[in-house]
Amino acid sequence: MDSEDIYDAHEQFTRLLLESEPVMMRSILVIVPHQDDAREIMQETAVALWRQFDSYDPKRPFINWAMGFSRIHTRRFLARQQKRATLTSEAAKVLEQEMERHPERTNTISQHLAHCLQKLPDQQHRLIQGYYHDDRSPQWLSQKEGRSVDAIYKAIQRTRQDLQTCIEKQLRKEFS
Repeated sequence: MDSEDIYDAHEQFTRLLLESEPVMMRSILVIVPHQDDAREIMQETAVALWRQFDSYDPKRPFINWAMGFSRIHTRRFLARQQKRATLTSEAAKVLEQEMERHPERTNTISQHLAHCLQKLPDQQHRLIQGYYHDDRSPQWLSQKEGRSVDAIYKAIQRTRQDLQTCIEKQLRKEFS
């Protein structure tokens, strides 16, 4: 494929995508109402469409082909969100059970969490601060940190585990 063919493919793809984007975005927003999340799904869809554009059959409507990709990426996003919600709710349940068993430890756990947060390396602290306190999306953090979205999710999960381990160690020291 020479440079003129590549340019033509880019131009054709761009035109088709721009024509289809409003319809795709509306369909995503029906399922994922948060604008930033919907934009993230749209971006992932556009990248996937471009990567597979050579397999697109121009005899068929582009929008139908593109909507298939959009549905796949929306489902992937929802699966990631569900997984994150499950991990967060499980951590909350463990903390709640601990507080019910030992109500006198409620302040202690908060103090230990604050202590453990201070001990985190700068990069982990920035992620936790951005994700939980500043309500930043993993996509935003990914761009800010120069890492992939998956790497951000994994780093946040590892940091939560590190914090839980740190708190448990503090509690064992205190109550042993």
